[in-house]
Amino acid sequence: MQNAVILINTEKGQVNSVAQRLAEVEGISEVFSTCGRYDLVAIARTRDFEGLAELVTGRLNDVEGIRETETLNAMQVHSRHDLETMFSLGW
Repeated sequence: MQNAVILINTEKGQVNSVAQRLAEVEGISEVFSTCGRYDLVAIARTRDFEGLAELVTGRLNDVEGIRETETLNAMQVHSRHDLETMFSLGW
């Protein structure tokens, strides 16, 4: 499984509409509106790197209102939570 954090800036006045559209995109598990340098943070979970690449370079391009993104590909997960249960994609 590939996990990534996608930092997103939107066009002015588009935060809520972009967040709602992103939440419906396959491969995006959560979307958070934030304060600070980025408008939104999306958590991506895909089966493999090719799926992540398709999500970031393909499906996100179809979401109107995104001005820029920065993708942080997770290399290792460190948590006290049962991540397999919390984030299972059912595959």
